[in-house]
Amino acid sequence: MDNLTLERWRQLDALLVLEKLGCYAKADNTFEPIKAQGTARYHVTADGKDFELLLHGPKFFDTRLQRGGGGAVDLVMHVRHVDFKGAADLLRRLAV
Repeated sequence: MDNLTLERWRQLDALLVLEKLGCYAKADNTFEPIKAQGTARYHVTADGKDFELLLHGPKFFDTRLQRGGGGAVDLVMHVRHVDFKGAADLLRRLAV
């Protein structure tokens, strides 16, 4: 794994990553961000599991589990319940 790939994955928009993973993501149009303008709330289904995620660029926050992160690897690890290697392998296979 080279540093350029990792850096590119860190900067990818979280919604784009969810789309590449084939996740169902529905925007909550009633959501109004309090702190960071540009934050959006999505109801996401990945592998039969439901999430309520706040997305802002590459960052995400799971409102139900009160955990978040940033970048494609963190997001894949969170929604697919895999380790770093599993997330990196999946991102490579999907040509993200």
